[in-house]
Amino acid sequence: MTDLAMDSIRSRTAGAVNCQTAVLPSGLTVLCRTMPGYGSVHAMYATAFGSADRDFALDGRSIRLPAGTAHFLEHKMFESEQGDAFDLYAKTGASANAFTGYDRTCYIFTATDQIDRNLDILLGMVGNPWFTEATIAKEQGIIGQEIKMYDDSPDWRLMTGMLRCLYRQHPIRDDIAGTVDSIAQLTPELLYACTDAFYRPGNMVLSVAGNITLDRALAACARAGLDKPAPERTVVRAPRAPENDPPTPEMHFTMPVNKPCFALGYRQAPVAWGDVRGEMLADLLPDLVTGGLTDLYRTLYDKGLVNPEFSGEALCTAGCSAVAFTGESEDPRRVADMVRAEIARLRREGVDPELFTLVKNQMYGEMLADLECVEDAAEAMAGAFLRGHTLSDEVEALAGLTVQDADAALQTMMLDEASTYVEIQPQG
Repeated sequence: MTDLAMDSIRSRTAGAVNCQTAVLPSGLTVLCRTMPGYGSVHAMYATAFGSADRDFALDGRSIRLPAGTAHFLEHKMFESEQGDAFDLYAKTGASANAFTGYDRTCYIFTATDQIDRNLDILLGMVGNPWFTEATIAKEQGIIGQEIKMYDDSPDWRLMTGMLRCLYRQHPIRDDIAGTVDSIAQLTPELLYACTDAFYRPGNMVLSVAGNITLDRALAACARAGLDKPAPERTVVRAPRAPENDPPTPEMHFTMPVNKPCFALGYRQAPVAWGDVRGEMLADLLPDLVTGGLTDLYRTLYDKGLVNPEFSGEALCTAGCSAVAFTGESEDPRRVADMVRAEIARLRREGVDPELFTLVKNQMYGEMLADLECVEDAAEAMAGAFLRGHTLSDEVEALAGLTVQDADAALQTMMLDEASTYVEIQPQG
């Protein structure tokens, strides 16, 4: 591809990711992508607080959280003295949900009508937490059932098993939902400490996309009192200890699955918060090894060793970074060995420049495709903000990557001595 064509792609992508931004006196950042011609609105209200945030100090007081706290809190934020927020959303016709990750908790809704009312519900429920011992006890039973549901998911068990092998200390090795025993330790005081520390407007972002303007979003924030300075709190997250011990080489277990499942994982040096170039490179490498454009993927698929669900992906969060190749196969060990061999070959011979350009352009295309969907657009803007950059930063970082960067990264990433192999065999 010519430099002129690449410049055209880069220019179009950079223009497509533009959004309006405002920072309120409370510290809240508001992001808006107005999309003319769209009938719906998607909103995400997110905090930089996830399952891996377990140790911190609030105004000088040290606090240690049991596993599953952030996820438990996500559930509880929908409940108030006035009732359940889901009931309020039902009256407006909005579709609402929430999810917890390793480094964030996100509350979302999609609606085509009563947008102002839905924004009021969203900002009100997250901004006014309410916890009692009775409501916590009730939720402990509900989440206990959810934990059992996760235990029955092969994909979830595969990923959590891989992370437990890769990390000996980092809390990413613990299930996002925690355990029945860990969430039994939660109290109203602990949950309020979390909201005081991490549900401060300065630690959050409101991202909206679709049939909405920035002024409309800011008006909702004003109604919620977010246009005024928030109380100051001193929050210090505990530093992460480096992981020096080698990963556990293998893990095997059985589940009621139709076909063996496997994960080949690699522990990497953590990508620093705000290092958008490091993140783009980490995202690019798995596709250069096993992506749909590679010869290895075609070989594996043609031989019937994998199905279209087989993939490689990078995970970058606070204090850790990993690459995982996962899928189903009748001969999972053979697939893992072929992936290892391909990584070694690329390390010796280098990445094919044509493949590098194709994969890079594919990433551009995926960015543009996400921004044509109101849900993906709002969540991509919020996700970038929580990682310390913007979507425009991502485009610029991707544009600057070269095949030489990939070759250099392969010398220090996806090393055998930092790998683990997890396999699930069908029961019986």
